[in-house]
Amino acid sequence: MSTGREIRLIEEDKGGWSAIDEELNVASQGETREEALANLDEAVELTEDAREADTDAPEPNAPWFEG
Repeated sequence: MSTGREIRLIEEDKGGWSAIDEELNVASQGETREEALANLDEAVELTEDAREADTDAPEPNAPWFEG
């Protein structure tokens, strides 16, 4: 099943693969091409869900940055 997405696959110099959906500005990685693509599918789904929900990002819980 084709979604019409154009994806870039990059074999990294130190091993592993990166998969990038530049239209959605989402990327992922994996040890194999298949794993990188599966991880990208999950990242795209989560990104689309978050964009549809249109909620504010939560405040970071980083007490070491408090003045």
